[in-house]
Amino acid sequence: MPTVTAAWLAAHISNASARGIAAAVADLVRQGDIEPGAKLAPVRALATELDVSPTTVAEAWAILRRHQVLRTQGRNGTVVTGPPSVPHPVRYERIGHFAGQLRTDLSLAAPDPALLPELGAALDSALGDSRFNAYQRELVTPALDRAARAHWPFEPQALMAVGGGYEGILLACQTQVIAGDRVVVEEPTAARLLDVLDLLGAEVLPVGCDAAGPRPDELAEAMRRKPAAFLYQPRSLSVCGHVVTAARRAELAEILEPGGTAIIEDDGLGPLAAAPPHSLGALLPERTVLIRSYSKSHGPDLRMGLVGGSSELIDKMRVLRSFGTGWTSRILQGALAALLEDPADARRLSHARERYTERSAALLRALAERNVPAQGAEGFVVWVRVHEETDALVTLAAHGIAASPGSRYYSGSPQQPGIRIGCGRLDPESAEFTELADLLALAARGGTSG
Repeated sequence: MPTVTAAWLAAHISNASARGIAAAVADLVRQGDIEPGAKLAPVRALATELDVSPTTVAEAWAILRRHQVLRTQGRNGTVVTGPPSVPHPVRYERIGHFAGQLRTDLSLAAPDPALLPELGAALDSALGDSRFNAYQRELVTPALDRAARAHWPFEPQALMAVGGGYEGILLACQTQVIAGDRVVVEEPTAARLLDVLDLLGAEVLPVGCDAAGPRPDELAEAMRRKPAAFLYQPRSLSVCGHVVTAARRAELAEILEPGGTAIIEDDGLGPLAAAPPHSLGALLPERTVLIRSYSKSHGPDLRMGLVGGSSELIDKMRVLRSFGTGWTSRILQGALAALLEDPADARRLSHARERYTERSAALLRALAERNVPAQGAEGFVVWVRVHEETDALVTLAAHGIAASPGSRYYSGSPQQPGIRIGCGRLDPESAEFTELADLLALAARGGTSG
């Protein structure tokens, strides 16, 4: 393996800032002056040649790793992998892509299409908006602002419509977090949240959870490192379904109040959640934004989410978004507003909420009858404890069933192996349901595929 010396590399770098070093190395790789497989000089050696701190070179290497130009191999040093590439959300891309190889895909926390609304009438009503086809940029239409505020868990200083919950998460993180910043994240958490933080080059400070949400003792310890943001789900955690209680919210607020840490709340289940969201926005309004998705409640192709809370934080998101789409379709906003204000849709939501609750409760009962530890307070998922993650997944796959590995939802190694089961489309009355419970019990105990 060829080695690129510090002296040679320094001679080809004219700007010794972290970004300048990263740009120079990327250019050398693009032009073929440094070939894939080459080993780079140690960080301290290059820093000495450039007369900069080792931290500056380390930041440059972090930028290049995010763009897949380099990889670090421990004691073997840093190796060039190739020209810059688009960073991938590696956890998210591994979810739910089995190309028909398996008969049952339970890796997705997806809604049942039969419980989603018909959109035709709502879309028709949206086309009558007087602002339709105007080029006026607005955070949210008056109709959606009115409809959303009626159900928001606190009085938001501002609301902004976005293209789904994860666009809101990405915008919030992009405006609050820069490479190297520390971000407190509850664990387990949504895989895509961790992908977003990887993209931004953030350092994740994991905080464990119990049935009432993030643990106050662990949050207090993490806050000593002065994080830029605290990112969590106040209800219906997408991994194990727990809900933050009012008492726990008060404890978290007391810990967060002294600093300037931004609070980003992910309300992914939105109107389908049974429990009220005890949002920190009610206690720390200047520093909190809550991002609510309507994909599971009103349909993924409606592509609608709302960000509500601090006007200062939302204005930063608005500015960043003006480089791209600028605003969310008023047709889609109008359709969602019509649905949120329709009593018939409220009844549909209530029915859907009951059905999803019945399905998760039925699976939890079936697993309890088989002495399998599992949890899932509400939502589309049940978390199943297993003896060994890989064995459990292989056992299920051998029977044509896909589940989600629990390790995907942790920044490090989980303390307790588990798998996540998407139960939103299960039919507890079917023979397949009983078979699934038996197979989950076999997989959890470390049984073989036969």
